[in-house]
Amino acid sequence: MTQALTIGREVTLRHHPRDMIGPDDLAIVSRAVPPLRAGELLVRNRWFRISISTRLMADPGAQVVEGIPFPPLHPGDTLADGAIGEVVASAPDSAIAVGSLVLHPYGWRDWAVVAASQCTSIPAPDDAAAFEPAVYLGHGWTAYAALTHGTQVRAGDTVFVTSGAGAIGAMAGQIARRLGATRIVGSTGSADKAEWMTAELGYDAVVRRDRGDLAAQLASAAPDGVDLVVDMIGGDQLAVAAAQTRTGARLVLLGALGAELDATRATLAAPVLLDSFQLILRDVTIRGYSACADEAAGGFADWLRWQAGAALHHAVSRVEGLDQAPAALHDACAGRLRGVVIVAL
Repeated sequence: MTQALTIGREVTLRHHPRDMIGPDDLAIVSRAVPPLRAGELLVRNRWFRISISTRLMADPGAQVVEGIPFPPLHPGDTLADGAIGEVVASAPDSAIAVGSLVLHPYGWRDWAVVAASQCTSIPAPDDAAAFEPAVYLGHGWTAYAALTHGTQVRAGDTVFVTSGAGAIGAMAGQIARRLGATRIVGSTGSADKAEWMTAELGYDAVVRRDRGDLAAQLASAAPDGVDLVVDMIGGDQLAVAAAQTRTGARLVLLGALGAELDATRATLAAPVLLDSFQLILRDVTIRGYSACADEAAGGFADWLRWQAGAALHHAVSRVEGLDQAPAALHDACAGRLRGVVIVAL
């Protein structure tokens, strides 16, 4: 199909941030969309995800990180993240038809030229108005994979989820419950998020960073100890969780946001002091986990089938329009938003 000249808008990195990334560090520019080459599709984006890992990738010392699906950003680069869009033109050799909905990795722009090999077709929804992009763009898959591939939930488990109001944590507590856990405790940084976590996400108790003494709070919330820890923060929260584990406990580590979102310098270094002797005595296992390999092996399709009958609450902060995306990234990194952040175009 012949592609007419299209001018698209996209968000680029203006300069490396000096502290927490904000709208002044980004620019919205207009550019001609390049013509299609063999095997490519022209996609009109409808939704894209905002990930706080963008802060880490925008740092001047950023490196390629397995598990983060976009490379380090340099001034002038267009930001990227997961997106859903409609195919409006395709090269003659493409097997994906015009009009199809596809999932692909080039958000942060209204038009994207994407290799068909990088696209996953999404079934046309029976009710377009009820379509939930968070099923595909959210981090429910990461939470599900961590709790089924990275570790195992056992019937009766007490589970502690750090960053329980975040994109992964908002799903992890719900999924753990449906997999057999009986008490779910999460951590967050404010009273309003804590109330939301118990009212909407089903958390039994919440540990708040703004109330001090995390160890005492967790001991009160889980007086018999913790069987499973799903950690996104690292640092003090991981140390507190490890200290209150029971015999045979499992810790699955998915991130280190305390280091990634450091206001002065985002970093991959996330040291933490753990009492290894006590972990040995209690037969505790610790595993770092990335869902990328299991996704490539077909696990994402398993997740889509499983969640269809799980009656999950897809926690989403919705943003309207590309112009609002830079501010939304700042708010997400500052901890002001809940769940996965999705921009509608």
